[in-house]
This record gives sequence, structure tokens and C-alpha cells, in this order.
Amino acid sequence: MHIGCSAPSSGPLIGPDSLTRIATEAEMLGFDYVTVSDHVMIPTSIASRYPYSDSGEFPSGAAADRLEQLTAATFIAAVTSKLRIVTSVMVVPHRPAVLTAKILATLDVLSKGRITLGIGAGWCEEEFIAIGAPPFAERGAVTDEWMMVCKELWTADEPKFEGKYVQFKDVLFPPKPVQQPIPIWVGGESGPAMRRTAKYGDAWYPIGTNPQFPMDTLTRFKAGVAKLRGLTEKAGRDPKAVALAYRVSSNPEAQPKGTVDGERKLFTGSAADFAGDIKALQDVGVTSFDFGLFGPSLDATIGNMRKFRDDVVAKVR
Repeated sequence: MHIGCSAPSSGPLIGPDSLTRIATEAEMLGFDYVTVSDHVMIPTSIASRYPYSDSGEFPSGAAADRLEQLTAATFIAAVTSKLRIVTSVMVVPHRPAVLTAKILATLDVLSKGRITLGIGAGWCEEEFIAIGAPPFAERGAVTDEWMMVCKELWTADEPKFEGKYVQFKDVLFPPKPVQQPIPIWVGGESGPAMRRTAKYGDAWYPIGTNPQFPMDTLTRFKAGVAKLRGLTEKAGRDPKAVALAYRVSSNPEAQPKGTVDGERKLFTGSAADFAGDIKALQDVGVTSFDFGLFGPSLDATIGNMRKFRDDVVAKVR
């Protein structure tokens, strides 16, 4: 089992000293990985619905300082030696496919194989327009093609590709990533996200609190896993080839212990409740968990990380 925590990519803790401290503390405390989120820019007026709040509003607002995800991941790799870095998640259509493949291969080489590529198709149409990304309505097809491009460039000695959005031939693309392959965790809880996972994901990486597709009880999550296994088999792959990861956005005590339809709501309540939920999901097959442990200051964040290590991680390992 692997347990991770979030590294800041926006807000007051993104300075080099704070980011270094959080990453090195995570490594020292025995966390297996840190996650880095992805927004290139936040439009000041958003009509698109954010998937992970009941209101549909994006909670962080537009004014916060933000780091570019892959640059921040490279920085974290440089100040650590064992810690894995998970993109959580990279909005695939935001960056050109070939350039993305090169950046990720470079990052994997320089980190000595410590990158896990969490991916998503994106939710904010206004951000797509502002960046100049491919059409928002085509984001699913673009995401799938971009990933096929990456895999071709990462594995073929003489890569070539003829797709709707990307075409190339007569090129070389060394160095290849250290990891063959770089693990791909597919985020999202919708039908398209699960079909994408079944098609080429190395792991399914949902968040439990999507109001449209909730995975916030053991029963609901088990139903999601059963659906994924069926889709994976239908895609011609061994269902066991797709691992399970689970992302939690909050820390213990952030929400009172809750129930849904008379069943316990996952990852609400105390540290003991969190430890019990990890064990229950581990029995279902989840092998990776990560948590948002930020506090209002650097000292508070480090305190949350240490407390989580002592009160939760120590109880489940």
C-alpha cells in the first residue's frame, strides 16, 4: 500500500523554500508520493460546472498565485531522492502532445523513474479557450489520441503517428523514459473516464466526492469497481491489470462523521475513522491513497503531515 499527500501548486505555500520543506518533509515522514495539481490559468468568469462541489463552483478562485504543474514536479524531483511525484491530474489537452511527451520523458529520466502520470480530460471550457487548447467538446478524443502519441514516442525506436490531431514520421525521440511504461492513472468517475481507464490505464484514480458520480461509501465504490472490471474485460484486457487508487481532498476532523443512505460516508470524522476507511478500501483492492493535508501556514501544514503519519499511517501499515 502507498500513501501520499498533496504538494502545493497554488496559494501562499508555493514559494521555493515552502515547497522544498513540504516535499522533503513528506519524504522524511515516509510518504510514498506527493501530488501536484494542474491549472494553467483560471478565468475570472466561469460558467462551467466544477465536478467536485455541490454548488458546481470552483472553490479556489482566480486570484491565487499558481505554478505550472510539470515545472513544479521537476522542482520537487530535484529536491528529493525517493519520493514519487503524481500529476493529480494533468489536463491532457492543455499542452501539445509531442511537447508533453518530451517533458514527461525528460522528467522521468531526471527523476530516475519517479513519475506517475495522473490524467484527466478537463472540466473548464473557459480555461480551454483562454489557453488555445483544442475544442472543449473534443477533449475526450484529444486526450485519448495524446496518450497514444506519448506511448508511441516513449516506446518506438522510429516513432510515427497518423491521427486526427497529430501526425509525424521520420523522427527520433531519445531518451526514452526510465520507466517502461510510465504508470498512467486515469482520474474521473464518469462513464467516459472509466472507459478510458479500461482501455489503457494502469490505475483508476477517482475522488469520492463527485456529486454526479459519488464514490463516497463502500457500496458505491464497490459498484464502481465492478463496472470498471466489466469495462476492462470488454476492452480485451485482464481486469487485474488495472490497479485502484483513491484521492481524498481533506484531512481528519475536516468533516464530521457522516452517513449516506444509512451507510458510513468515507473519509469523514476522526483519524481512527480514516484508518478504518483505508483498511476497508484496501480489502476492495485499493493500493494507493492520497490526502490533502494543507493548513493555513507552513507550520500548520507540516503539523498536519506529522499528525497524519502518527495517527493514520502508523495504524494501517
